[in-house]
Amino acid sequence: MVPGNDTGFSQFFLLGFSEEPELQLLIFGLFLSMYLITVLGNLLIILAITSDSHLHTPMYFFLSNLSFVDICFTSTTIPKMLVSIMTHTKVIIYEDCLTQMYFFLLFVQLDNFLLTVMSYDRFVAICHPLHYTVIMNPFLCGRLVLISWVIGALNSLLQSLLALRLSFCTVLEIPHFFCEFKEVIQLACSNTFLNNTVMYFAVGLFGGGPFAGICYSYSKIVSSIHGISSAQGKYKAFSTCASHLSVVSLFYCTGLGVYLSSAATQSSQSSATASVMYTVVTPMLNPFIYSLRNKDIKRALRRFLCSEVIPSIMYFYVLM
Repeated sequence: MVPGNDTGFSQFFLLGFSEEPELQLLIFGLFLSMYLITVLGNLLIILAITSDSHLHTPMYFFLSNLSFVDICFTSTTIPKMLVSIMTHTKVIIYEDCLTQMYFFLLFVQLDNFLLTVMSYDRFVAICHPLHYTVIMNPFLCGRLVLISWVIGALNSLLQSLLALRLSFCTVLEIPHFFCEFKEVIQLACSNTFLNNTVMYFAVGLFGGGPFAGICYSYSKIVSSIHGISSAQGKYKAFSTCASHLSVVSLFYCTGLGVYLSSAATQSSQSSATASVMYTVVTPMLNPFIYSLRNKDIKRALRRFLCSEVIPSIMYFYVLM
């Protein structure tokens, strides 16, 4: 296939995980289940936090933003994959692929920034409890979220604009279930030195930097937990930190692994599997990690379900 500046007419083929028809139904059911759990779990967290005035604190403000971003994050990739399986078509046109790349980069960076901000919030709450309300004031919290959106949007826009300068062959195959930025760059027929340079710089700055900050915050938190006199309180704090760190580590290790590994050392199948970990699994686990182990969230959920959902269902059946 001859390289050419045929970007406007290019179409990509998302190969997914398997070409075997008998596995398509299994893959469809698995991803549909994970998507529904992610959307429902994160939506319940948002509704519980917004409906309970006791949860209008910095920690839950960041958590509600994380839940919203996780819903958008998974909605960027999974619905297209499910439709492709149902319609037995793997084609995605260039414009749709570029749009998917932009929103994917935006929401993955927002996830990254919000996890960092949440770790800083917990660091201040545990290590500097007397100054917590002064440091984590509403103005700072709003500004941190706004800065996260601005940086994420600008970086995603830069990466997408740089992708516009690339030339592609007429028909291209992406060994993935969505248009992942790195995979698309590797399929370009033109010089990708600038794209790779900017991509690796952004991954190191906006990926490695926040991860280092999270590790530092939790190291300080663990040091403070050692000073707790109650053995039960110490165990509870350690178990909570361990569950948070397990999800954070899964998100960063797989995400950074996909983007920092070279094409020669990573197969397309392993790359797609690793991508599932940080694009699908971690958004699905966040509601369980941040709600099932949190008494305030569980109390707010029970109150919301009893006061809003159950009466609405009963009223609906009365009308029927």
